[in-house]
Amino acid sequence: MKTNENLMAAFAGESQANRKYLAFSRKAEKEGFKNVARIFKAIAEAETIHALKHFEIADKVGKTLENLEAAAEGENYEYTEMYPEFIKTAEQEGEKAALQSFEYANAAEKVHGGIFNDLKTAVAAGSDVEDKGVELCPVCGWVGLEPIPDNCPICNTARKAFHKF
Repeated sequence: MKTNENLMAAFAGESQANRKYLAFSRKAEKEGFKNVARIFKAIAEAETIHALKHFEIADKVGKTLENLEAAAEGENYEYTEMYPEFIKTAEQEGEKAALQSFEYANAAEKVHGGIFNDLKTAVAAGSDVEDKGVELCPVCGWVGLEPIPDNCPICNTARKAFHKF
């Protein structure tokens, strides 16, 4: 159905716009344009609203167990197929910054996949997981559940920089 294809294309476009505008907001903040940064953030959030609605209408949001399965599959693809190929190309082309970005993301995706698989087990048994700390490394994207180490196991960033959820 063409409308469903259009919904998914719109979801992709709106999702990318959100991320792009957040990057633009960070740059504006660094350059001292705080109000411009704030407007970029607001419009980025508006793009998220659009993306989520398109994704929902396209019937891509299932029950929690189905969503965890889809998330685990996506993470598995990223760390077994996508990023290894990207890493290989970046190495061949001598693109050191891209290589590090891909390697960090690849390592983090493995952790994300493991977390989703653990969550699937709990949800399949009909229970939520224990309420514990969840923290994110802002450098490489590693996500940790308590106990949280003093430094990121991927990039060695100090825990004091982590974002808490």
